[in-house]
Amino acid sequence: MSDFLKAKNVDLQKHKILVLDFGSQYTQLIARKLREIGIYCEIYSHDVTKQEFEVFAPKGVILSGGPDSATAENGLDIPEFLFTSEVPLLGICYGMQAMAKQLGGEVIKSSQKEFGFAEVEIHAESKLLDSILDSDKNERSLEVWMSHGDRVISVPSGFKAIGSSKNSSIAMMANEEKNLFGLQFHPEVHHTKQGKAILERFVKAICACETLWNPTNIVDDLVRSVREQVAGQKVLLGLSGGVDSSVVAALLAKSIGDQLICVFVNNGLLRLDEVEQVRKMVTTGFGSGASFEFRIVDAEKVFLDRLAGVHDPEKKRKLIGNTFIEVFEKEAKGLLGIQFLAQGTIYPDVIESAAGKGGKAHVIKSHHNVGGLPTNMSFKLIEPLRQLFKDEVRELGRQLGLPPTIIDRHPFPGPGLAVRVLGEVKEQFLSVLRKADKIFIDELHNYGLYEKVSQAFVVFLPVKSVGVVGDSRRYDYVVSLRAVETVDFMTATWARLPYEFLDLVSRRILNEIEEVSRVTFDISSKPPSTIEWE
Repeated sequence: MSDFLKAKNVDLQKHKILVLDFGSQYTQLIARKLREIGIYCEIYSHDVTKQEFEVFAPKGVILSGGPDSATAENGLDIPEFLFTSEVPLLGICYGMQAMAKQLGGEVIKSSQKEFGFAEVEIHAESKLLDSILDSDKNERSLEVWMSHGDRVISVPSGFKAIGSSKNSSIAMMANEEKNLFGLQFHPEVHHTKQGKAILERFVKAICACETLWNPTNIVDDLVRSVREQVAGQKVLLGLSGGVDSSVVAALLAKSIGDQLICVFVNNGLLRLDEVEQVRKMVTTGFGSGASFEFRIVDAEKVFLDRLAGVHDPEKKRKLIGNTFIEVFEKEAKGLLGIQFLAQGTIYPDVIESAAGKGGKAHVIKSHHNVGGLPTNMSFKLIEPLRQLFKDEVRELGRQLGLPPTIIDRHPFPGPGLAVRVLGEVKEQFLSVLRKADKIFIDELHNYGLYEKVSQAFVVFLPVKSVGVVGDSRRYDYVVSLRAVETVDFMTATWARLPYEFLDLVSRRILNEIEEVSRVTFDISSKPPSTIEWE
């Protein structure tokens, strides 16, 4: 658990669930579902130690799925101490298979893998399913989502088989006395019709968790924690104008008032007219009661000079992270009493940078405010949103009174356009990208589509393509439109934008920006792709 959360009100932390990650692409969805239910949870690595477990003190544990086979000799094991901890366990997919194997059941590789929609027939009563099925309608089946290649063919001693599917004779199992449960399917995914209800049943009825995790409680707790951590000192916040940093600004303004100094860094990697837009947002969007100081620092030349010749996206992110800290430290030298640097780091940033508990996740990309930070900086970090998902951050902003113009604004990456220009960042590339991105976003607003997609932007590709204008040959650059729909930004699907809209945007870009000869549309989902290209 982060130091910041340790400082929080004990009541909010009293009822919590531990999610152990065995490598599933759906692990973050488990956490999101629990947060939606109103239960606090954290994700730890599958090899959590007994000491870490006892310090966290969960009221229940959920074991995620994963790509490994429970039949393999070197498969990932569930820590043995969990089985004697008297804490309820719920194993999902691989979590169920590993539980069955370690407790004496039998797991085999299935001759026929089971992926996608399935129906689970219920053969026995279980307290995990109480009130889930409608007895008046004589419901005896669940509509679920499967994704597995192994299957349990015999349950351990003390367990009973609860349900089966076409390809899994044991799709649910339970040891009711010890509160050990296994599901072959994934209750966390949207496609499992009764999935959320099953998770809610597990955490509330079996683990006896109270739903303390809600926006009002979170705001009150974070305000209290900020005041305790800062203790009268001044805080410097890098305010980008995005949702995350704006919510942090509102939270800190409510917590410490004029102890807050917000600095907006013009790093030369911003969208068209962004400096003036953020200035206007700060002066009007936070209301007349906002008392914090706001400064704009022009560091465009510093960032662009350092990015010259750099092609690797990880190097770009880390270089930008280090340069941000240098700029803030230089700014702080002219101020008295600055000990803290506040950031809008959120939970997906931590997970994707492999900075979560245990550090077992693969680094997907180093976020400039996590993996890109220097180790020798002089500030103490304050990151109140570090354990929150994006939709929780937005709800927090609503509770703090921020207007929709801020709350519903699409995310913008900390490294800015540096990760939307593939390869080396050049001023010419940035200029083209800014103009194309403005056309795309403006037309999204004009068509009433901006609020219907979660994030949209243009990517500049440093390759040239042949085109024709009038009777002349054009040989110029390529840009790609990107728009996604998502709830938590851990998974996303590409947005199905109307063809006539895409046609209009493409024609405008090609007609108005002479350096572009071709417009493409990205139809990749996350996973396997990420939302940003770098």
